[in-house]
Amino acid sequence: MKVLLIKDVKGLGRAGEIKEVKDGYGRNFLVGRGFAKVATEDVIKEWQEAQKRKEMQEAEEIAQLNALKEKLEKLHLVITKKLGANGSLFGAITNHDIAEALKKQGIDIDKKTIHLDGAIKATGLYEADVKLGHGIHAKLKFEVAGE
Repeated sequence: MKVLLIKDVKGLGRAGEIKEVKDGYGRNFLVGRGFAKVATEDVIKEWQEAQKRKEMQEAEEIAQLNALKEKLEKLHLVITKKLGANGSLFGAITNHDIAEALKKQGIDIDKKTIHLDGAIKATGLYEADVKLGHGIHAKLKFEVAGE
């Protein structure tokens, strides 16, 4: 019996492969537990169309992320924070502060995707790495100023 694997099956194959298996194993285990479908022409055609849709959606997503990357790299962000008596900042600038400043600019980015090299406790120009997904990283330049 030929089956189209929907999920990876250890010792048999990866999702999307068509495999020849014994009838009982295919019908009772693979199809019964949702690991595979019986490989008819309709099922194979449907799987291929779904994969094409998925690839197109992914390509569109990558294009949007590249546009966001360009926007972030051109942006000059200024973050203001209170200064202490000796000219140092009260507290440190964190990825949360950067995410809030970006949100005020109309760019919604999760604070978990922003990576700083170390604690920022003084005014000046800095750079942060923003992981956008699909292996795309943006270098965000920002300035820390005192109030």
